Amino acid sequence: MQVGKPILYSYFRSSCSWRVRIALALKNMDYEMITINLTKDGGQQFSEEFRALNPMKQVPALKIDGITIGQSLAIIEYLEETRPTPRLLPQDPKKRAHVRMISHLLASGIQPLQNLSVLKQVGQENQLTWAQQAIRSGFNALEQILQSTAGKYCVGDEVSMADLCLAPQVANADRFKVDLTPYPTISRINKSLLALEAFQVSHPCRQPDTPPELRA
Repeated sequence: MQVGKPILYSYFRSSCSWRVRIALALKNMDYEMITINLTKDGGQQFSEEFRALNPMKQVPALKIDGITIGQSLAIIEYLEETRPTPRLLPQDPKKRAHVRMISHLLASGIQPLQNLSVLKQVGQENQLTWAQQAIRSGFNALEQILQSTAGKYCVGDEVSMADLCLAPQVANADRFKVDLTPYPTISRINKSLLALEAFQVSHPCRQPDTPPELRA
């Protein structure tokens, strides 16, 4: 099925790209990375070449097994179905539903509201307040949900797709100066995740396109 090495189109600061980088690292997959700078040259995602690859003009995109997939959760689920070890979706249907619920809460309910394209529409003077409000609203719900689903990680004691969405969103919260004190469960899980090698090697501060001043 494999047709050459997978190619990931990524941007260091993109939380959606980070989710996929974590999945690739956890599954110990060798891949090539092509960086797409979302702020340079008016946004390299708008180039004719990249538009042909992903009409949504967003990262990540993954070329793999002769197909191109956009949307981070679709990519992760494809990797899960074709390379199932280690498992990122629990076998138990109820736990799997919890993983998907948390993943979509983060990937659909919070992240799009504070991404680059939305913030441009909001206007420079309103961006910080807008992003903080979006993140707090989502984290208020997530903290409550995690009370009943969390073990060491978001759902029980195994890393799942939900955790791949959590860590990048906490990084966004830090970047937008959101006080995490009201979210002890989110903070505890995030700390455990950032201790794992897959989350460290995929971290925005360690990517080929990370600016020198932001490198770890």
